Amino acid sequence: MERVTADLTAAMKAKEQARVDALRMAKAALKNKEIDKRSALDDAESAKVLQGLVKQREDSIEQFTKAGRMELVKKEADELEFIRAYLPAEASDEDIAAAVAKAIAETGATSAKDMGKVMKAALAVLQAAGKPADGKKVSEAVRAKLQG
Repeated sequence: MERVTADLTAAMKAKEQARVDALRMAKAALKNKEIDKRSALDDAESAKVLQGLVKQREDSIEQFTKAGRMELVKKEADELEFIRAYLPAEASDEDIAAAVAKAIAETGATSAKDMGKVMKAALAVLQAAGKPADGKKVSEAVRAKLQG
């Protein structure tokens, strides 16, 4: 939260309106979560809030692209870039594959019926390693591994 506030001030002084807009939105989301929780957020909780904002931007980009609204796609892509700067690097495909393999071994999963258990274990492995991952990517990796 402190870093976002400091960067917001710097962006205002530099008159970078796109960055100011993105940081204000991020700060508001973090503040709202703090209010809901009724205490300060730790780094993991802050990252989760920012990941939600990233997901929203990705969905918006997809919808605006379908609608042919390229000016809005650019605006959302810029915001996405600013927000991602505050998140730890996402897990690579290799990291996801390794986590899925470990989760399958731990849970003893053999079929697609065990997908929920494997997903939970794989996401826990990735989170413990400090590498956040998109649930959709993990889900695809688990499905491919259990079916293949």
